[in-house]
Amino acid sequence: MSELPLPPAVRPLGRSGIAVSALGWGMWRLTAAGLDAAGVARLVEGVLDAGVTLLDTADIYGFDGKSGFGDAEALLGQALALAPSLRSRMVLATKGGILPPLPYDQSPTYLQGAIEASLRRLKTDVIDLYQIHRPDILAHPQDVARVLDDAAQAGKIRSIGMSNFTPAQIAALSHFLDAPLVATQPEISPLRIEPLENGEMDQAMVMGLTPLAWSPLGGGSLLDPQTPRDRAVADALDVVADAQGVSRSSAAFSWLMAHPAGIVPIVGSQQLARVVEATQALTVRWTRAEWYAVLVASRGAPLP
Repeated sequence: MSELPLPPAVRPLGRSGIAVSALGWGMWRLTAAGLDAAGVARLVEGVLDAGVTLLDTADIYGFDGKSGFGDAEALLGQALALAPSLRSRMVLATKGGILPPLPYDQSPTYLQGAIEASLRRLKTDVIDLYQIHRPDILAHPQDVARVLDDAAQAGKIRSIGMSNFTPAQIAALSHFLDAPLVATQPEISPLRIEPLENGEMDQAMVMGLTPLAWSPLGGGSLLDPQTPRDRAVADALDVVADAQGVSRSSAAFSWLMAHPAGIVPIVGSQQLARVVEATQALTVRWTRAEWYAVLVASRGAPLP
């Protein structure tokens, strides 16, 4: 049977000239992990030592609906102040454009302030990847592009991406930008396969965007499947996981990484052992038949 190639351990971040690990680490639960700045510094060091160099956060991470806006960025910034040598080992990504209690705000004044605030909280001079978190329908993409281009030209951000944008919204923002878009961050998992079939990944390949997959384990549903569909997908993953001696989660990450768009799954656990375990995904080989078996289980219907 035809085997798919193993994923590279390091891959380009779009056309930015920045190299990133094949897996990323997301910090949306960082403030709930019960760690102080020293503990976060040790965790970050362990993540980097495991070969995971893309660290993904956002200004909204840590917000509980009432307070905590910016707390995850601030905690990471405190950790980097304690261990400044870690900064040069990572590709630091953050996101902005959500303004509690309002939904989204990418007006020029707000977005400029959001970038500056993230820089202050992270205690860094430059953000390696700045992403618009969710699209503000009331913001003209030309205005958003102008703010991002100005920040890039000022050396405050090295590259630009967006999260949860539709293909049309991606194309609109790209049209007005001088700097190239390099990344898109949709929700993708073996349980959420729409981006594989609705043109999102095709657009990423055409534009040279690196897809960063958030919630690659289906919000944990793959680890504790409750519905018949969830169990069918988990069973299809287990065929490969059991045969190759890896965890189901590693098999799920590797399933995404086998896609030709070069998907980078964002590991959401704040436990170092789980992040290290996730790197087993780099060793998993898929045949086309095995890969499509997961897709068919997720679709709940045979391929046409």
